[in-house]
Amino acid sequence: MDKYKTAAPAVVPRHVAIIMDGNNRWAKKRLLPGIAGHKAGVDAVRATIEVCVEVGVEVLTLFAFSSENWQRPATEVSALMELFLTALRREARRLCENGICLRIIGDRSRFSPELQDAMREAELQTAGQTGLLLQVAANYGGQWDIAQAAQRLAREVQAGQLQLDDITPQLLQSCLSTGDQPPPDLCIRTGGDRRISNFLLWQLAYAELYFTDQYWPDFRQDAMRRALVDFASRQRRFGKTSEQVEAEART
Repeated sequence: MDKYKTAAPAVVPRHVAIIMDGNNRWAKKRLLPGIAGHKAGVDAVRATIEVCVEVGVEVLTLFAFSSENWQRPATEVSALMELFLTALRREARRLCENGICLRIIGDRSRFSPELQDAMREAELQTAGQTGLLLQVAANYGGQWDIAQAAQRLAREVQAGQLQLDDITPQLLQSCLSTGDQPPPDLCIRTGGDRRISNFLLWQLAYAELYFTDQYWPDFRQDAMRRALVDFASRQRRFGKTSEQVEAEART
């Protein structure tokens, strides 16, 4: 038996962020159309949510569609939008049954009115849930997020509601899409690449990074538990020395 099926992490991250990569390559390896990989990826999302709820993760943020993904073939983008619409309508009730609150982050203006309506409906349907907060980043980019936060603060300065000297890293962070949430403790990327691809650029400043060669559709419960156990084995220093961290842990 895989030890990760039963192992519980000693330290649980409050916030986990995931770059779900490798769907197309998973499908290509099986001589299937790319959309088949994206559909299989929905099952991996369910598996990951299951483990997060099981161990007590507070926030799970999934990178579903980046602001750069519009450059993909039009047929693939269209299929992804249809899959997103279907998933929102199908999964909202299941999320409610499991006490999960859904939030969509990113610039929604480029999505169709139908998809924007489905986003709002799913968020409203799950709004009263107090368990895991599931954040789905769609048409999201870390640079966009920082820019929109800066623009918001600039408008307040222009209106005389804020002084330049009042702008601090903490204030800017509060204006980000995730401003009312703790920053990610752990960022997982599947698919083999070792980069964060414009995802939560500000928020990942002190996150632990975990990379795996597994394609996203293959990333199921055991793989998620393995990532959490790896996280628990790391010493997070936040600029301090190991000796300082160990001394604080003893007090």
